[in-house]
Amino acid sequence: MHGYTRRHPVAALETVGGQCVLGLRAIQYLVIDIATFRFPVAEFVRQTAFMASASAVPTLFVAIPIGVTLSIQFGLLAGQVGATSLAGAASGLAVIRQGAPMVAALLMASAAGSAICADLGSRKIRDEIDALEVMGISVIRRLVVPRLVAAITVGVALTGLVCFVGFFSGYLFNTFVQNGTPGSFVSTFASFATVGDFFLTMIKAVLYGAIVAIVACHKGLTTRGGPAGVANSVNATVVASILLLMVVNVVLTQLYVLMFPRTGF
Repeated sequence: MHGYTRRHPVAALETVGGQCVLGLRAIQYLVIDIATFRFPVAEFVRQTAFMASASAVPTLFVAIPIGVTLSIQFGLLAGQVGATSLAGAASGLAVIRQGAPMVAALLMASAAGSAICADLGSRKIRDEIDALEVMGISVIRRLVVPRLVAAITVGVALTGLVCFVGFFSGYLFNTFVQNGTPGSFVSTFASFATVGDFFLTMIKAVLYGAIVAIVACHKGLTTRGGPAGVANSVNATVVASILLLMVVNVVLTQLYVLMFPRTGF
């Protein structure tokens, strides 16, 4: 126990440092490959299609209950304080500001992130990664960069999907189940929502997709211990991605509130 306690902070720092270095090198190679027209477009398209097929349907079915649940909670709260007309603004803003990017990121981490880690981890234990390095092929440029761009692309697309589905499901539930006014739901949302809210959501989607891709690729490329090691890497990918996404979400939200404070209606 003493040895584990002493080694654990060192291992954590090595993991964080390795992920930061991997992310910086991936961005560097991405810029260079785009400038020199060497970006692997075929691999990017293949990975984008795979991530979208693995994450789109689960995200859709999660977005519907998220929108309905927020509509229920904010509808009850608005009724208790006598502000039922603000239910649309509250539920709609909650979906766009927090619900959409977090739902998309969590589904990306659990579906796409685990698949990326399992793919790279299985290649690592079969010595395919070492074979690429022996042949002089950059693993980051060949495997990490297209997955990074694909994860960002799919994350932005899924966030837009959750925004639409979550708001629309909340609108339908508020209108037909809670007997709300359609015009009031839409008008209050349009009055309180700003373009900055949507920009913040898209920035979150880009960062969340990049985080999931970097964590999954790093865990996959550092896999060791055979098939059991692949399973451990996949589990660590999902847990680490979710924890990191939660921390980044709090930081970004607080920074946005401090930098762009609301002065009132």
